[in-house]
Amino acid sequence: MRPLRVEYCGEWYTVEAGSTFTIGRESDLTIDDNPYLHRTFLTLSSEFGLWWLSNVGQLLAATVSDATGSVQSWVAPGAKLPLVFKTVHVMFSAGATTYDFTVHAEEDFYNTSLTAAPADGGTTILPVTLTTSQRLLIVALAEHVLSQPSAGRATVPSSAEAAARLGWSMTTFNRKLDNVCEKLDKIGVDGLRGGRGRLAVNRRARLVEYAVATRLVSAEDLELLDGAGAGGGGGAAGDA
Repeated sequence: MRPLRVEYCGEWYTVEAGSTFTIGRESDLTIDDNPYLHRTFLTLSSEFGLWWLSNVGQLLAATVSDATGSVQSWVAPGAKLPLVFKTVHVMFSAGATTYDFTVHAEEDFYNTSLTAAPADGGTTILPVTLTTSQRLLIVALAEHVLSQPSAGRATVPSSAEAAARLGWSMTTFNRKLDNVCEKLDKIGVDGLRGGRGRLAVNRRARLVEYAVATRLVSAEDLELLDGAGAGGGGGAAGDA
């Protein structure tokens, strides 16, 4: 099997077949000294003629997507996923920090292409439709991730920080966050709700992971924040 190349914070690592490459707080790829991050969280290894990404941690999950964002998977603790695309993006959060790195292969088993595109002025993305304020909320939460020049690390703002960035009250922000999380939960996005209908505490980080991984928002959307705070009321009437 041909080796993989892993890109993180502008640095490149080569993973040879027959070996196990570890990723975590104290690993072959040392992500950060973040105490919320497992010493070894993820591994890359070859088996059955495929490369595999395995989650060997106990608490954290990772979001994995192809280069187009049209294929996305959530890798929970104990799960493993075959890497069948030439370029794979991996995102995860530990505490208030979100990390991402890219895995590059010399060959792929499958090709993907986008089957839908936003109409002029619309926000429809395979198959999620966002209101203007919901899109603005996601961009505010993902601002630091979207503005970084390459794969690496970024913080996800608290609800209070994001609300202040948008000029919204906490009541408005929380209502809109509830609405967008419920909308994505209904189409099967994992990690946005806790047990028995209770919204998960770390839903902001999971929302950012999903939105960035699936290209629901992109760096081009950052310009939406230029006029944020002007209205102070959190969007037009009826815009949930």
